[in-house]
Amino acid sequence: PVQYLKRSETDIALSGKATRLMELLDDLYEQGEKVLIFTQFREMGTLLQQFISETYHRPPLFLHGGSSRKQRDQMVEDFQQQPEINTMILSLKAGGTGLNLTEANHVVHYDLWWNPAVEAQATDRAYRIGQQRNVFVHRMITEGTFEEKINQMLIEKRDLADMAVSQGEQWIGELSNRDLKGLFAL
Repeated sequence: PVQYLKRSETDIALSGKATRLMELLDDLYEQGEKVLIFTQFREMGTLLQQFISETYHRPPLFLHGGSSRKQRDQMVEDFQQQPEINTMILSLKAGGTGLNLTEANHVVHYDLWWNPAVEAQATDRAYRIGQQRNVFVHRMITEGTFEEKINQMLIEKRDLADMAVSQGEQWIGELSNRDLKGLFAL
């Protein structure tokens, strides 16, 4: 609500998604794991940076379109080399390509992206050659909002693409009689 309304006062309790992120971070920090948090909005990244700093008393790194090449390189090096730096927030556009962040084994997609390929590319920042651990991907979706509808649409598109690309025409033979009837009904 703070991002949408452009209010200056912030309260994690106003957002179920922010509250759930903090619960997830509690668990990850307790286990000594590192996390990448992707958002498509710079303003949201700034809010998340503030929430995390206030809650855990250590500021996360934040890579966004306004970061210089030198700052970007330093953030990547710090995240990869310094064990105490366990969180990096990235705007999806700035952090979606050309980064190797294998120290993270958790990826959080805080905001849904309309193009699942962009989301997958962002996830690949952690899932690269040199990754020694399993990578867990957390997609945060607020129930009862347009995010949920976008997610359902993306799932349906992905399922359709999987049928067409991976199985060719075989999928039609696996349809039930009811589905076949619906497919050919006028």
